[in-house]
Amino acid sequence: MRVVIGLWAVCVSLLLAACASSSGAVSTAPPADVPTTASAYRIGVDDVVQVSVWRSPELSITAPVRPDGNITVPLVGDVTAAGRLPDEVAKEVQSKLATYVREPQVTVILTELRSHEYLSRVRVTGAVRTPVSIPYRQGMTVLDAVLAAGGVTEFAAPDRSGLYRKNGQDTVNYAVKLDRILNRGDLATNYAVAPGDVITVPERAL
Repeated sequence: MRVVIGLWAVCVSLLLAACASSSGAVSTAPPADVPTTASAYRIGVDDVVQVSVWRSPELSITAPVRPDGNITVPLVGDVTAAGRLPDEVAKEVQSKLATYVREPQVTVILTELRSHEYLSRVRVTGAVRTPVSIPYRQGMTVLDAVLAAGGVTEFAAPDRSGLYRKNGQDTVNYAVKLDRILNRGDLATNYAVAPGDVITVPERAL
């Protein structure tokens, strides 16, 4: 009888664990393949891009993407930017410049994200002094976003904070030890944020 009860308890434990993993359980850290910088952001109309050609400043430009989705690059002419990754645009410009420049080296950087403004924002909610929705900037971290919200309130439970990120049809919650970040300088969970992220700081139980 004890053996049967023991097996039943094990089965229940496994079932509960499976349910927890499929219902948005907290993940320890964003996986490496989750986009966290603007390098994974597809350029949109009105975004401002900087095209830099190494050792050829006269061929380098900074310009917004026109309504037709194109930018105009010296010697190359119109290049489609909208809907593409910066690296894809850089490779096309580099390929076309090869006709005029010996071994050109081209980089394309997003300097302003003006399109898809709603999706390209980072939001901080909960027990912070000023809940905010701020424009995403390349290199932004959890700490940057929380400081923009004025920091946490005296009612916060900062070490139970979470970074919520869309992953396909699901939303994943990454645990953030915000107290350790703010008061101990422990940056282990000071994750780089991505466009559309939501950071939530819960209140502590009274």
